Amino acid sequence: MTARATTGTGRGAGRARFPGIREDKGTIALYTVLFTPIVFLLAGLLVDGGLAIHARQRAADMAEQAARAGADQIDTDALRATGEPVLDPARARAAACALLADHRERVTAAQCDADEQEVAVTVQIGVEPQILGIIPGLGEFRMTSGATARPVTGGADP
Repeated sequence: MTARATTGTGRGAGRARFPGIREDKGTIALYTVLFTPIVFLLAGLLVDGGLAIHARQRAADMAEQAARAGADQIDTDALRATGEPVLDPARARAAACALLADHRERVTAAQCDADEQEVAVTVQIGVEPQILGIIPGLGEFRMTSGATARPVTGGADP
């Protein structure tokens, strides 16, 4: 009797070596097709959400700076006459809006209001999404923030 050597290259050779293993052809491709959009959506939320948070903080910072610049415009004649700091509303509005005019490339809308007691500034910044912009209907969005400031004179503590 002669022995024959087999190489395992036949049609059922792979299944005979690993009994109990099912054939899962195409399963990885299905998972890839299903989970790739989810990964891109999560990355978009992370990146574009961070841009939105940064834009809102930047708008708040700009509004606070502009309101403070407006609150510095004290009517000196009224201060000398009464001892109380009173704003010159026209100069206060002009100073607040002038500070925002330096950032026209970032500010999409701004409003500066002032009376004799306080300056109110609202700033709006447009944000262009980096990843989620590929989704139809998700274009530029706007972040808005506001601030008010009042003139304050020196207190008892230096």
